[in-house]
Amino acid sequence: MRRPYPPYRRSRRRTEHPEEGPVVLHLRLITPADRTAEVIELIEQTVGTTHLAVVPGAALDPRGDVVMCDVAREAGDQLISGLRKLGIDECGSIAVEDIGFQLSTRAHQAEKDAPGEAADAVLWERLEGETREESTLSVTYVAFMTLATMIAACGVVLDNAILIVGAMAVGPEFGPLAGVCAALVQRAPRLAWRSSLALIVGFAVAMAATVGFSHLMELMDLFHPSDLEAERPNTDFIYQPDAFSFVVAILAGIAGMLSLTSSRSGALVGVAISVTTIPAAANAAVAFSFQEYRQAWGSTEQLLLNLLGIVIAGTLTLLVQKVLWSRFGAEGVSPSGRKSTAG
Repeated sequence: MRRPYPPYRRSRRRTEHPEEGPVVLHLRLITPADRTAEVIELIEQTVGTTHLAVVPGAALDPRGDVVMCDVAREAGDQLISGLRKLGIDECGSIAVEDIGFQLSTRAHQAEKDAPGEAADAVLWERLEGETREESTLSVTYVAFMTLATMIAACGVVLDNAILIVGAMAVGPEFGPLAGVCAALVQRAPRLAWRSSLALIVGFAVAMAATVGFSHLMELMDLFHPSDLEAERPNTDFIYQPDAFSFVVAILAGIAGMLSLTSSRSGALVGVAISVTTIPAAANAAVAFSFQEYRQAWGSTEQLLLNLLGIVIAGTLTLLVQKVLWSRFGAEGVSPSGRKSTAG
């Protein structure tokens, strides 16, 4: 026999619509019929939720009820974590999507009630899922790494900064780097191994392919060893690492991680063209193929320095966000789940 749903407590409070729409997430859940009451209770106890709707028996695979609600982004991680503790991700489904635009007094009030700011909130479950997807060692990932390194090789030989920037933008290496950072903070060894494997294999295959590409271009009389020995004012920084290389990598790592956690993916393009990972790998491959071992070693140092700086900065950024948000949440939410008004 089905358990009765608890009565939904409606708020009588009304607010003015601000000029900007609320930053809320939409959750669509499939829950077994005997777990729906628990889910509804959790949603009602979570500050910053609204627009709760239940469609009994609507789900066919798996069978159960469909529960939908909106939640302020800053309260999203708390609610998703609670749903996973109930095992809804195992016996049913948890789907989360961003709402691009919404007109609703209740949504504005939910965002106002939730502690903190939406831009500062980190959805850890989503971050781990996205980094896991981006750090998958796939044919497409290796292809992008290889193509980016070959484009950078052309830029190195021609001393063309435009090609170098283009190669930086094409390279997908920040995904696995972010995966390593998230794995260290979340203590997820599988994600750490998966991301590290994608980085190592991706760069190894790309550099090996670029060595062959360099020999092919030399046979076609397009690459010449003298091109590396000549003055290259636009690209000589690639094989001459210095303190600024590490500083830029640190700053790029912070910016990249903030862009991921705040869902501002546009900033990732700027991050990609700020670090010298792909160009360094390309220069190392070309220099190795032409027995220019001094440049090959300098480029390898540049590559390792950039990778280390990004991982350190990204990990520290996530740690700071986790500590600050957990402290803020502890102060802003009462044990019952409702926002505390003390102080």
